[in-house]
Amino acid sequence: MTSKHFLFLFFFIFCFSSFPSHARFIPGRPSPTGLVSDGISTVKNLPYLLLKPPVSAEESCEQSYGFLPCTTTVLGNMFLIIVYGYLMYLAATYLSYGSELLLEILGPGIVGGLFLPMLGALPDAMLILVSGLSGTAETAQSQVSVGMGLLAGSTVMLLTVIWGSCIIVGRCDLHDSVAIDGTNTKGFNLKESGVSTDIWTCYAARIMAISVIPFLIVQLPQALSSTSGRQLAVLIALIISLLMLISYCVYQVFQPWIQRRRIAFAKHKHVISGILRHLKKHALGRLLTDDGEPDTEIIRKLFETIDENHDGGLSPSELRALIIGIRFEEIDLDQDDAVSKVIADFDTSRDNLVQEDEFVEGIMKWINEAKQTGGAYLESNAGTIKFIDHFHQQTKREHALLGSEEQSDEVVENVENPRWISIKAVLMLLLGTLIAAAFADPLVDAVDNFSEATSIPSFFISFIALPLATNSSEAVSAIIFASRKKQRTASLTFSELYGAVTMNNVLCLSVFLALIYVRGLTWDFSSEVLVILIVCVVMGAFASFRTTFPLWTCSVAYILYPFSLGLVYVLDYVFGWS
Repeated sequence: MTSKHFLFLFFFIFCFSSFPSHARFIPGRPSPTGLVSDGISTVKNLPYLLLKPPVSAEESCEQSYGFLPCTTTVLGNMFLIIVYGYLMYLAATYLSYGSELLLEILGPGIVGGLFLPMLGALPDAMLILVSGLSGTAETAQSQVSVGMGLLAGSTVMLLTVIWGSCIIVGRCDLHDSVAIDGTNTKGFNLKESGVSTDIWTCYAARIMAISVIPFLIVQLPQALSSTSGRQLAVLIALIISLLMLISYCVYQVFQPWIQRRRIAFAKHKHVISGILRHLKKHALGRLLTDDGEPDTEIIRKLFETIDENHDGGLSPSELRALIIGIRFEEIDLDQDDAVSKVIADFDTSRDNLVQEDEFVEGIMKWINEAKQTGGAYLESNAGTIKFIDHFHQQTKREHALLGSEEQSDEVVENVENPRWISIKAVLMLLLGTLIAAAFADPLVDAVDNFSEATSIPSFFISFIALPLATNSSEAVSAIIFASRKKQRTASLTFSELYGAVTMNNVLCLSVFLALIYVRGLTWDFSSEVLVILIVCVVMGAFASFRTTFPLWTCSVAYILYPFSLGLVYVLDYVFGWS
């Protein structure tokens, strides 16, 4: 992969090293053809190569970096957009590959939570930054629509086309509203095939939906038809966006620790439900009295059956034998940890033994906890206690939703030559950053010039074309992960999509707002903001409260993409809403 990309990059720089030019129009030497200029001479008109009338004699190309080409024709700018877009794709690919190498040797803590999300959003942020730094304030105001188009287009593409494609390639058979890993016998059945994720993916979707708050703040003065408070609204939105960025990074850093704690708690609840089911079985279902209270006499008899040496206390070895006998096959249970947690729950005297009275009190407490989740399953007559089975099913599902434990932010011992992998990862990240920084400005200029040559608004070009370059590596990675047809990889896929949109809404928006405020530009993007709000809120609400997505849900995502593009066109260019 890398050798081919390096060869293309070398070929591009070598071929155009003799072109002292730039993609921005300035008054200067005549270029009557509008073709690519060599900066030295002109040629006769070749109107069959032009898709617009020849430019005036006052328009020419300006030198950029001493070698990058420019053009004033439609075909020429289209070629430059393709070339620069491919280079931005290379930048995104190198950043993504370098990130994956780091994650091979480092866990998701500080590196995975703080640096990698920012690096993933770097190409978009770079393009947004240069779109507002070019030339005078008037030029920046014209080109900043490219940055807004990229921001809106990237968000919409991630949550519509890529999201829906991941549902299709990652679909598995659904059983009891849960996808069965690795099975796909239902084909394209809209209701009986789909994708399941864990609960952390729901949290990521909720964070994504919350991250649109700065858009609402900056749009408030225009919604109220006020002109006096627009700069203040931009400043407030910038501050809140930065605070949300910091908060999101902190959450990403501590999320693995939170996840491990939640999984440990879920495993403990699983032990509780397993022991209660075991006691219910050996008590012939009569753990409750006729009035629905725990039957202490039955519980004491059960204690005697567990107390093998009949010394009036349950030792850790006796509790361990109980847990081994129950056979917790559904979870990866640390038996010693489970024993210590049971003792911590029961042993109020702290003598490392569970006395009979402590056992009775502990079981009564567990039964009352299980009864709180019983609801309609609570039936104590005739010795039937269905709420325990319901509690057991609920804990199994809760543990499944939490997914598997992630590794900590430490060097992984089984990785061969971690030092070389670290060096390689850093070099890839630096190369991706340099490419993005070098070619972001020429790409923005090419888009702006193509817009002038075709009279197509630059917003639509950046909305449709630029996300294909900056998000292509994320799209390929997401689809490859989803195609593995497992809940864990599906959860990772959709969490990364929601995380990328969140970074767009906080990091990229922060860059954009900073440009608007520092350069004194006008915030004039009402329709674009509305599209971002609609897509983020609809997909965020859709994914926040469900973990299973049947195949038909991909149609919702696919419909949103043309709807978003059409909405911007109607509001901006039919009704003139801004």
